[in-house]
Amino acid sequence: VFEALGTTDELSSAIGLASEFSQESCHPFAAELHRVQCMLQDVGSNIATPLSSAREAHLKRTSFTDQPILELEQWIDKYSEQLPPLTAFILPSGGKSSAALHFARALCRRAERLSDYLFVLARYAAMKEGKEETIYVKDDDQD
Repeated sequence: VFEALGTTDELSSAIGLASEFSQESCHPFAAELHRVQCMLQDVGSNIATPLSSAREAHLKRTSFTDQPILELEQWIDKYSEQLPPLTAFILPSGGKSSAALHFARALCRRAERLSDYLFVLARYAAMKEGKEETIYVKDDDQD
């Protein structure tokens, strides 16, 4: 429980940093990142609520629906439609907003839909800022 709470808190902090960089670049998704932080707060409240001893009212207050997942999926689609096709692996790069979003994405690999959202946003931020993403090139000398 404590590890999960720490992870959601760490992820929320990383998203907060990415949000600040995104606001500096006037990205339209900064409000969505704030919403994601609120979702993570809800997740943390749910994790911290012991099912065995919590009162019914508290359980109800800390529960949530699948609406946040649907929102994330809609946001993924919205930004994905605007991006050029991905034809190679990319390294975390593409400016401060993109790199911070990639860092947040790496922290949340267990929450796959959120990870997808942050990956798409990182690419979108790089594109909108006119920054080049770094393409992964395998070093053949490492055999």
